[in-house]
Amino acid sequence: MHQPFKRIGLFIRKDDPILENAVTQVSQFLTKQALSVVINEPLSFLPNLDVVTTSAFPEHCDLTIAIGGDGTLLSASRALAGTELPLVGINVGRLGFLADVTLDKLENQLAQILAGEYREDKRFLMQATINGNDDPLGLAMNDIVIHAYQGLHMIEFETAINGRFLNSQRADGILVATPTGSTAYAMSAGGPILDVDLDVLVLASVCPHTLSNRPLVITADSVVDITLSENTVSSCMASCDGRPGHWRTLARRGQRHHQTGAYSRHPRQRRPEPDRHRYRTPSLGNAQYACRNRRIGHSLSARFFCRLGLYDPQLHAQ
Repeated sequence: MHQPFKRIGLFIRKDDPILENAVTQVSQFLTKQALSVVINEPLSFLPNLDVVTTSAFPEHCDLTIAIGGDGTLLSASRALAGTELPLVGINVGRLGFLADVTLDKLENQLAQILAGEYREDKRFLMQATINGNDDPLGLAMNDIVIHAYQGLHMIEFETAINGRFLNSQRADGILVATPTGSTAYAMSAGGPILDVDLDVLVLASVCPHTLSNRPLVITADSVVDITLSENTVSSCMASCDGRPGHWRTLARRGQRHHQTGAYSRHPRQRRPEPDRHRYRTPSLGNAQYACRNRRIGHSLSARFFCRLGLYDPQLHAQ
């Protein structure tokens, strides 16, 4: 049994008329419970709600409610990364893998959570930067994907993990996914479905031009180094959680880029935090031998690094 919530922050992505019924229903229910309610965006149909920026939610809220679909909950997770503010999603979309509170059962399900009757589920996020730039490319709760920019072109790249060569290959792209994202793009790319309580990542190639390529599961604090070949004549880009606003050109012939990253855990209400066990990084020797791919060698023209480790909000603030 947890402490009940008294201050609620509503998170939406924009003033969307489609959400009018859902936001109104949630707001009216919370008001009847005599709770303090704020929202991150001004609404024309609820002008009396106090508007507070998402960055100020930890000062004004005990709980954040994301109203929309899984994409809205992902956006809220990225916006609240590094805080301990709990997050729950109300599904107004189609799938509802993450946002599992429904409008037709809103009063019963949400009342239990507000009263402290819930199980907590923690997920981690990845952070990516390019060229060691302090300005991050973006955060990802599902996956980071490297692929050709504008066009169906294969890219050639080399992958190393913790400084050890894994393989070189040609493919439509490669993705690094969290256990949360293992049921998204990674699953379509043939990756395994991972238990969300595991501290691991999955690497999966997108349409690789080989018969021997397989997805690989590694520890979440591994360093993934992806190096693009100068044979990749088309521009490449990295997208975080598939958001079109989170991409940049990674490589053109003669340019050098790299990416670093970290991850943090953000709580959601559903299941308790289990005892954590450490999982050793699998040996890459056999995987390297099985692929039998040539190394790109001196033809390297660009580098992409993805560092994944425990996120420290104090260090991040500096």
